[in-house]
Amino acid sequence: MYAFFPHFYSKDGARGRGLKPINMKILLLQIDKTQDAYLEQGIGIYLKRLKNYVGFEVLSLQVSKAARQRSPKEQKLEEARLLLNELNKEDEVILLDEKGKDFGSLQFAEFLQKKQNASVKRLVFIIGGPYGFDDEVYKRANAKLSLSKMTFSHQMVRLFFVEQVYRAYTILKGEKYHHE
Repeated sequence: MYAFFPHFYSKDGARGRGLKPINMKILLLQIDKTQDAYLEQGIGIYLKRLKNYVGFEVLSLQVSKAARQRSPKEQKLEEARLLLNELNKEDEVILLDEKGKDFGSLQFAEFLQKKQNASVKRLVFIIGGPYGFDDEVYKRANAKLSLSKMTFSHQMVRLFFVEQVYRAYTILKGEKYHHE
């Protein structure tokens, strides 16, 4: 069932369960900190679990209260400034966006493995603010990913996304977390 997933590849193309994953790092960039304790606690559980699979970091960029009083367009411009300042030229950037590509969990695991195999050093996923992304952020992105056709709060998306990354790595390792 998972024949093409449970192997990590080294730079020379060798494969096998015993090899360590390629040294790809994942960064989740998000606008503003997580507000609800129950979401923060859930995210913490999956971040702790992810340490066994991949370097994963969450960076919350705080938008000033004064900026939050401005128009949606001006808020997106401020968020874009903060987000773009955190990106390196060689980063692969994926926006979590309702108009992005839909993946099932198996396809998302395969997507992550392909990024590892392509020697991507840092894969950056971005969760924007309440009004989405400014055009400059869309221009910088390499791809867009949708977590669902449903709309979720930006706060909840954080937990859902971190859980899906954890799920993907358990699929890649052939572990029993995912059932399909």
